[in-house]
Amino acid sequence: MSAPALPSYSSGTSTVPLLGDTIGANLDRTAARVGDHEALVECATGRRFSYPELVAEVDACALGLDALGVRKGDRVGIWAPNCAEWVFVQYGTAKLGAILVNINPAYRTHELSYVLRQAGISVLISAPDFKTSDYRAMVVEVRDQCPELREVVFLGDDAWNRLLETGRAADRDLLVRREAELSADDPINIQYTSGTTGFPKGATLTHHNLLNNGFFVGEGCGYTEADRVCIPVPYYHCFGMGMGNLGATSHGATMVIPAPGFDPALTLKAVQDERCTSLYGVPTMFIAELALPGFADYDLSSLRTGIMAGSPCPVEVMKRVVSEMGMTEVTICYGMTETSPVSTQTGADDDLDRRTSTVGQVHPHLEVKVVDPETGLTVPRGTPGEFCTRGYSVMLGYWEEPEKTAEVIDRARWMHTGDLAVMDDEGYLNIVGRIKDMVIRGGENVYPREIEEFLYSHPDVVDAQVIGVPDERYGEELMAWVRLREGAEPLTAEALREFCAGRLAHYKVPRYVKVVEEFPMTVTGKIRKVEMREVSVEELGLQSAAAVRNA
Repeated sequence: MSAPALPSYSSGTSTVPLLGDTIGANLDRTAARVGDHEALVECATGRRFSYPELVAEVDACALGLDALGVRKGDRVGIWAPNCAEWVFVQYGTAKLGAILVNINPAYRTHELSYVLRQAGISVLISAPDFKTSDYRAMVVEVRDQCPELREVVFLGDDAWNRLLETGRAADRDLLVRREAELSADDPINIQYTSGTTGFPKGATLTHHNLLNNGFFVGEGCGYTEADRVCIPVPYYHCFGMGMGNLGATSHGATMVIPAPGFDPALTLKAVQDERCTSLYGVPTMFIAELALPGFADYDLSSLRTGIMAGSPCPVEVMKRVVSEMGMTEVTICYGMTETSPVSTQTGADDDLDRRTSTVGQVHPHLEVKVVDPETGLTVPRGTPGEFCTRGYSVMLGYWEEPEKTAEVIDRARWMHTGDLAVMDDEGYLNIVGRIKDMVIRGGENVYPREIEEFLYSHPDVVDAQVIGVPDERYGEELMAWVRLREGAEPLTAEALREFCAGRLAHYKVPRYVKVVEEFPMTVTGKIRKVEMREVSVEELGLQSAAAVRNA
């Protein structure tokens, strides 16, 4: 009688223990260990900070916020592109025990107002503007709708400078007392993920969640204080502030900010000029860098490792990153905001096929399993099912939404990701699809329901369904199928995009529009989005994009 197939379950053993520190204590410990080693480089301004200088700025920010009345558990919003001040606020709020609320720089008034109210943000730290966004004007527009918002501090203004000056003049012992009241299990961060019910949900993460995940991602990349990590991915994501900043500071490595927003040429220039050993990016970013006309002119010989994550990683792109960028130890990570974010990672010693066509094995100190979505039972290896994970990385829950939390975290504390995966005999995983209809566009998670709800506000739209269609550059693009009211003028993609502009983040604006009389339905009356996608691929001629292989 043959033995039954192994179940699709794996646990990450490790001889390296979990960290029990708070984020602030870990930063101080690193600074004491590495001394004057460089901690942070901001390429746009040329500013450089050693670890002691970084700690001094972080402490000034913390004490300045304390003087504004910010206390443990208060929500402090940050709305800014990547910059040194983002780092000061990230670590400064952690030292106070305040909960940092990351606000996407692409948000418009509709989304900003919701997040300010839902999180109960009392102090907002904001850039004055970024790209085409006038943050000052948008804050003025929504402020009356947000009764708990009592202070807005714009970076670079007198109020920001006063905050830091006040903090520098304050008693450092006060911060020591504040930190003594903190637990590593305290909530420290809220990150909004696009919501299936029309609005984003606030994944609430602890010191323990974020610090350990950043640390073990860094371990997976083999970081030491000799590493210099180029971080073009946004700080408002776990990828930037967790895997990037905390991955670096927990190892005494150097954080390099190539630009406020992603720019392929500035990213490669930063790698070259700062001799970066590691480079992060979603696949879209690596594709843009490889496509630069002068790509071959950059000296990337310092690169050793890095991470591609955030959306499905095309196999051929990974191979080019290894061969043409010299990132021989590059890794793929898989995760989600709700799990801080990484659950699996490829290893530097995995063979090229595994490192380019899987999302690796379970992370240290975590468990993963693949289950039948209907029964919840673990499936045999080689069988597709829903990817679930459990361990230190799982969020506390969605901020003030216990019902939504219960939908994704079961009684045994397994996080149900909604992604379909297959585990092979050695425990390597492939992500093969999604149960939920989430679209991942260039690393941004977009839930169609949120956009559908917004499209219903168009005077001529009576029904809307949004799907993801394959795209060679972004992985997926958004397409809206709409039913119009009787007698309405024809609706073009351009007109719909114009309606969305300024009210939805740019990555949520549908690229394609199809006006229909009805949607394909199942016999039970459910809309068949799979069929909509198949029809759209055919009509738009996207067969080659649909054929791209991903890990």
